[in-house]
Amino acid sequence: MSQTVHPGTVAWTGDNPGIYLKETDDGEWSSLAAYFKINYSSFGMGKGVLLLEKPNVAASLPEACNVCIADNEALARYLMEHFFSRFAAFRASVGTAAIQYLPLTDSRSAGDTRSRYQEILLSGDLEVVMTWNRLGTPYAVDMPAEKGPTQKHEMYSLFIDAADASIELNGRALRGKVTTRNFDGGKKSSAFLAFSESWMEMP
Repeated sequence: MSQTVHPGTVAWTGDNPGIYLKETDDGEWSSLAAYFKINYSSFGMGKGVLLLEKPNVAASLPEACNVCIADNEALARYLMEHFFSRFAAFRASVGTAAIQYLPLTDSRSAGDTRSRYQEILLSGDLEVVMTWNRLGTPYAVDMPAEKGPTQKHEMYSLFIDAADASIELNGRALRGKVTTRNFDGGKKSSAFLAFSESWMEMP
């Protein structure tokens, strides 16, 4: 009889949409952003955004807005150390190790996940707007640990790819356009919504 309750430990569950942009399809990442809204973790709940305005610059403010804005810094540091820094785009970017942590002062969602969707986050006078356009058909993912970035967690999620997307910093669009990313032996859009995402640590 098949098992209905996963035997592993829940690391975290929530939403983790991303926008990864390049100026040319075969070039380096020119700007990266990963939103997160965590409903459960051992560090509690929280939301925020990991933003690399200049992924290939090993510096943060004022030289580059390579930051993590969050309302739960302990949770953000946990996600950075064990998850986000291991995601392929961020792992390949020297700006990831140089981020500065900033407090989230306000946030809101806008739009419709069937067509155009936004996440807007503020830290003082710094505003980040992530926009996903031309959203596709949802699909479900069950990623085994050996294929995932941590090699320790099985991941379940609902994904919706975007054909077009942008990252704005105080009204200025960051460099790059949507391209493709490697995913499970194939190619998927580098801009995507990821909802109901759960990371299970294997026993």
